[in-house]
Order: sequence, then structure tokens, then C-alpha cells
Amino acid sequence: MSCNKIIDSVVKAGYCIGCGACTYQCKNKNLTTKINSDGFYEVYSLNSCNNDCDCHSINVCPFNPTPEDIVKNENSIAKIFLTTSQKDHKKIGHYNNIYAGYSRKYRATSSSGGIATYALAYLLKNKLVKYIITVQESNLPGNYFEYKISNSIEEITATSKTRYSPVTLEDVLKIINSLDGNVAIVGVGCFIKSIRLLQHYNPELKEKISFLVGIICGGIKSKFFTEYLANKINILPEDIHNPEYRIKDPESSANDYSFGCFDKDNRRRTIKMKTVGDMWGTGLFKANACDFCDDVTTELADISVGDAWLKPYSDDGYGCNVIVTRSIIADEIIKYGINNSELEIHNISEDIFISSQRGSYNHRQDALHYRIQKNKKNAPPLPKRIITTRISILEKLIQNIRMSTRKKSLIIWKKNKNSKIFDKKMHSILLLLRIATKINHLKRRLFK
Repeated sequence: MSCNKIIDSVVKAGYCIGCGACTYQCKNKNLTTKINSDGFYEVYSLNSCNNDCDCHSINVCPFNPTPEDIVKNENSIAKIFLTTSQKDHKKIGHYNNIYAGYSRKYRATSSSGGIATYALAYLLKNKLVKYIITVQESNLPGNYFEYKISNSIEEITATSKTRYSPVTLEDVLKIINSLDGNVAIVGVGCFIKSIRLLQHYNPELKEKISFLVGIICGGIKSKFFTEYLANKINILPEDIHNPEYRIKDPESSANDYSFGCFDKDNRRRTIKMKTVGDMWGTGLFKANACDFCDDVTTELADISVGDAWLKPYSDDGYGCNVIVTRSIIADEIIKYGINNSELEIHNISEDIFISSQRGSYNHRQDALHYRIQKNKKNAPPLPKRIITTRISILEKLIQNIRMSTRKKSLIIWKKNKNSKIFDKKMHSILLLLRIATKINHLKRRLFK
């Protein structure tokens, strides 16, 4: 199967997320990733691939429209890799336990509760892995962050922050087999899925990659997202340095955080995200592929970690995590932390966990069937697990506005990278979306 297929069936269809898994799979080294005109990593073909090429690069794509049945979706892949999980829930996936809480040691230096950092530190300290692959500040031109390899607790502690900027696994995958030890990788749902697919089709990676930390994701943002926020505080794209997206306010609530970065004179400027407006429910600067992902909880990771967007946890300005353990090792890490008073944590129910991610479930699962049907003219439908097949007329309207908002935000920012002009041109459609969403929320409360 020619690697041209991934260009025709995934990239041209708007499904490419730039994870870079296919660049590893293509033994002819014909594929690479680079930032496209919309500010996302995207796969490109370096040469005209021979149609007799048998690299099957599309097999490891998380948005492959024609996967083999054995890896058809997250449920199928989980049966291969998460064999020690004891429970299965249609919205949460395979798992052992669900928790909420934080790390006493790492919370202050993390974007939320510090559980991901705690798990990685445990793996290194107990020599369960030798290297950690995480997203860190980039030294390369063209983007602000990249995947890098660390082998010390100090390194991962210094870089334990949420990064709302596109990255690719391409460069670390090139050298992963040359490392003299096994690794743990941190990633969002689609990246974790691509790694599992790589492991399935490349046995050498099953032992090399021994632990996956999944970050519960609200959608991958374009590079434009960072540029827009920086422009809000009068910093030009070429002068952005060390952007930080989740600066906490311990005296306030968890969702009252700030964006900040350093300018060309090395002065730090910040802005409260509440003053910017809703950047997540609106779909602003979001990747198209994210509208066709139904994995809310990074179901294929050993441990899934996200923000506890639910009272009383969200009242804590220092941040709290929700945690889903899916392997024996993951559960041992959490239980060790509890028994040694390193973690302030307790079990929560499935319903409480789902409530903490309710907005994501509503959008990415309940309304997915409608988006797939609407997109049929533009791209082949993806083999997704459909949770709900019918939504109201109002909810369809909201979906249509969100899709338009996503596209329009990218077009406008490309033409003129000025936040004031952007806000003015986006005002009408965002107002319409806000009104429709409020009416829908009111309707849900009344019927509930």
C-alpha cells in the first residue's frame, strides 16, 4: 500500500493531526511533518512514492478511515494492550480505578494537581523506565514546543506544564530505538492511539515504550492560539518567549488562570483568560481532526490525567486532577502515593468523573454522529463508536456554528494577526453561539 494513501485519505480529508507516527512506519523515509498554513503540524510526502511501496503508513494513523478490524477503534485496541484492567465503561473505557486529588510535592509546579509529574517521577525513581518523553520548550524555529527526552526527575519537574500548542512525535521516533533503555511518553488521546498502533505493527516498540501517560484533552490548538493570546498583551509572534498557559491564582478558583509569556526584552506579561472569553467551547483555533475524535479520556494510556472541572475540586486555585488507572502499574503508583501520604487523593464514582468532563462528552461523543454525517461530502466517514445518533435542532445549530467558528478563526488570523481586528470580525458569530448555548443549557436544566 503506497504511503500516498495517507496523503489522499487523511491529509486531504482534513483528518491529519500531525502526530508523526506514519513517518516512523514509512521505511522509505518518504513522509515528514511540518507546520502548515493553518498553524498545525501536517504530514507531507518528500517524494513521489512508488505505488508498490508496502510501508502501510496509514495503519498507524489515529484517523485512518479504513483500519483493520483488530484495531478498528479504541475498544479493540484496549483489548490488546489493557489486559489487566478490570472494568469497562462505554464512556470511560477500560480501567481499574478512578480518583480525584493532587500531589503534595508537585502540584505547585504543575498546571493542575501534579499527578502526571508524580507518576513520571515514580517511574524514574523506581527504574521502571530510563527515559521520559514529554513536550518542552523548543529550540527549533517555527514553533514554541517540541517533544524532548529527559532522564531525571529535575528535568521533568521543570517542564511539567500544559502546552496548548501543536507538536509532533516525528523527531523522537527517529531516535527512540537507539536509546539504551525503555521510555514513558506523555500525550493526548490521538497521540496515545498512534503510539499503540505503532506498537501493534512494530513489536520492537512494545518493550521500548513501557508506559503511557494520557492527558485528557479539550482539543489541539493551532500555533495561532499562542500568537493571539500574546498579541492581547502586545507581544508580536516573533518576540514570543516561554509562553505559559496555566498560571495559577491560589487565591481564586482553578478556572481563574492566566496566560503569560516573555517579550523580546525578557519582560513577562500576563492576561487573565477570563477576560479573553471562551476559547474551548467555541472551537476557536482548533484542529479539524478534533471534531472527529470520540476519545474523551485518553482511553489507551496506562494512566489518564485531567482537570477536575467539578465542585468542590474546581474551587481550589492550586488545581486538582481526575485520574483513571488502566494498568496494574498505574494503580500501584497511585496506591503507593496514598499509603505514603505523598498524594491527597480519594476514589470517585463513574458518574462524578463523567460530570467533571461533561462538556467534552456532550460535544465529542453525543454530537459526533451529526458532524460525521454533515462532513460526508468533504471526506470519508471515520469508523467511530457512536454514543448518541440523534440531537435536537438547537444542538445541530450549535454544532454548525462551532464548525464555522473554527474555520473562520483560522482564516481571519492568517489575514491579519491583530487581536483587536480578530475580536471585531469574530464578534457576531461568537455572540450567536453564546446565545444558542445559553438557551440549550437552560433547556437541559428544565428537562433535567
